Amino acid sequence: MSLTARRATPEDGGLLLDMSRAFHLEDGSPLDAAAQATLGDVAAGVALAPAYLLLENEDVVGFFILTLGYSVENGGTDGFIDDIYLIPQVRGRGLGKRAVALALEEARKCGIRVLLLEVEAQNARAYNLYLDAGFTDTKRRLLRLVLAPEDDPA
Repeated sequence: MSLTARRATPEDGGLLLDMSRAFHLEDGSPLDAAAQATLGDVAAGVALAPAYLLLENEDVVGFFILTLGYSVENGGTDGFIDDIYLIPQVRGRGLGKRAVALALEEARKCGIRVLLLEVEAQNARAYNLYLDAGFTDTKRRLLRLVLAPEDDPA
């Protein structure tokens, strides 16, 4: 079991989009057109959202995307594991733990001081994986407000 991560490139855009669609369908939140378009920017290397492919030997088996922000409360640069995904065929073999460790390693390289993530309430397996990796439940609620309409490219 050898899992590594490498930065996604523009050539990986289609693969990243396919895996992201699968992840979001599985999660119950299909990607809208704006999110799909944004994945092209992510694969192209947008600075605030480095994307990584997860490889077992030479085979792509998943991905994760970090997003960078800035927070006074968190002492500067913070980040979010926006998505982390392993294809169903490789789950249950301990790769999730390694995938999270790789995301943490890359977050440190990006200068992220505090890393956040969200997990669906019904996904107890992932929740426990993240707790085991050192994340703590903030007992806060994540709220969302869309400021730009979907058809606005900004």
